[in-house]
Amino acid sequence: MLSREDNRRLAELERGLWNEDPEFCLRMSDGVPALRRGRRVPFSLIFTAMVSWLAAIALGALGWWGAAMATALCATAVLVAVSYRTHRRGRFSRE
Repeated sequence: MLSREDNRRLAELERGLWNEDPEFCLRMSDGVPALRRGRRVPFSLIFTAMVSWLAAIALGALGWWGAAMATALCATAVLVAVSYRTHRRGRFSRE
């Protein structure tokens, strides 16, 4: 496991190598620059949001409106955070 400083240095070296010799980088990778791949969205976050929404619906059906709204708000916040993280990293772009 690399430290934050080592990760920063490694990313800087990768950017420099990509700028100097992109053909070499493409030959050594699967054709997609490592800088644009990004991390995958954890499935557990999406699953947690889905379960929370189901719990909010069940709480609403039982008449506990305050708890249902709070649960739905938390589930929505998780989905917004996942969406923002994914969109910010460029996972939805075609580059």
